[in-house]
Parts: sequence; C-alpha cells; structure tokens
Amino acid sequence: MPSVAVTGAARGLGYQFLQYFAAKPDYQVFGLVRRNKADTDAKLSKDGITNVTIIEADITDAPALEKAAEQVSQAAGGKLDLLINNAAILGERSRWKPMADMSASFLDEEMTACFRTNVIGVAFATNAFLPLIKAGQQKKVITLATGLADVELTNQLSAVAGGPYSISKAATNMLVAKYNAAYGASEGILFLALSPGLVDTDMNASGPKDEEAIKGEQAMVAAFMKFAPDFKGPITPEESVNSMMEVVDKATVESMGGAFVSHHGDKNWL
Repeated sequence: MPSVAVTGAARGLGYQFLQYFAAKPDYQVFGLVRRNKADTDAKLSKDGITNVTIIEADITDAPALEKAAEQVSQAAGGKLDLLINNAAILGERSRWKPMADMSASFLDEEMTACFRTNVIGVAFATNAFLPLIKAGQQKKVITLATGLADVELTNQLSAVAGGPYSISKAATNMLVAKYNAAYGASEGILFLALSPGLVDTDMNASGPKDEEAIKGEQAMVAAFMKFAPDFKGPITPEESVNSMMEVVDKATVESMGGAFVSHHGDKNWL
C-alpha cells in the first residue's frame, strides 16, 4: 500500500491534498498540522473522511518532526512513498511592502520568520522523513514553490509584492536542488519544487483586507493580465492539486530531478 505524508495539512492546499489522496483507497494518508489536531480531525469527520491520520508537528520543531516520522514509520511499515512539503508562511505583514519601506527591525523579523519556516523547516521535514522515503517505492519529495520566486517573472512583472516570502522560496528552490544533487541520481529519489499556480486560497489568507492589501492585489492581478492576457483569475485548490499531481505522477529523477516548475510542468506560472 503506497503512503503519503503532507505537511501544513490543516487548511488550503494541504487539506486539499488530504482529500485527493483520501479518495484513493489504496493510499495510506498522513497529515501533519502545526497545532489543534482535534480541529482537523473534526473537519475530516465532517467531510466524511475516515482514512487519514493527523499528527501534530510544527515543521520548525525538529524533535517533533522526528517523532512524527516515527509514528508514520510504525504505521506504514518503515517506509514512505511520497512527502509533500506544503507548510509555509506568506509573511503577511510584509506581503505588499517594497523592500526599502521596511525598517531594519521589521525586515529582520519578516526575513527570519520566512526563512525559519520556508527553508529551515522544509529541511527539517525532509531530513526527518528521508530515511522512510529511501525505503519507499515511489521515492518522491515534492516541495511547494511559487512563481514569485522566479527571477525572470519578477523582473517582467516588476513584482514588488512578497519580498521576504519570495526570497525565502527562491532559497527553497536551491534547497531542493541540493537534495537532488546529494540523493537524486545516487538514491533514485525525485526532489521537485512545484508551484501550485495562483490559487484562490493565496489571496484570501489573512481575512479582512486593509487598503494596502486591496491595492496590492489589484496591482498584482493587473500585472498578471498584462503578462498573460488569457489569465482568468485564481484557480481552485482542487484544480491546483489535480494539475500538480499530473506533474508529480509523470515526473522522474531523470526528467525533473531538482527542477522548479509550475503546475503545468513548465515555466508557465499562471
């Protein structure tokens, strides 16, 4: 029976991944949540999903991740086929601010927080589950990325938004490449940075919007429409996950090891 573990599984794309795999009766599904395991258990129950195991572990807490990996190991026979590194933070406070508009202390806080979760946390999670991945059949580690970490796109769009977030995610792309360099060809493990596209959860993550957020979103959408005239707006989590899994299912170490691609399997980020 193949097995999958998803970090950041309480909501958004993480929860959508749980739904996707729960619909496949041959999969053993594990979801990692930062806190309030009971809330996610209740949500799954309400949605009629009974074949998912929720484990509480913050990806910035290495010992907690080691314990989570041990739980998965015991339940899945010492192996894991697929790890989806979904957990991340957007850096909401700095999301719409140009880099030079942040004070030194504010910039320090935002950059540190984004790197702590989006880079170091992903490394912690990957390291904790890597021994299980090595023992699995599929041997795939998928880390969610963002088109905002693409240098060419940033320059084409003059994309000011999401400085600390996108900078940290660019570093995550290199992290994925480093894992591929160490374990891709030698261990037959696929490490892939995969952007979900512009998903409707992305632009509604912080609840009520202030004027800065509204203007920022309007400017971003206008830039996207200029860049891609056929752009019709954000896609749903279900559409995103279905598209990403088409890429994951086809991807091999030889074709995409260490790559950074979109949900289309290329550099089309929208």
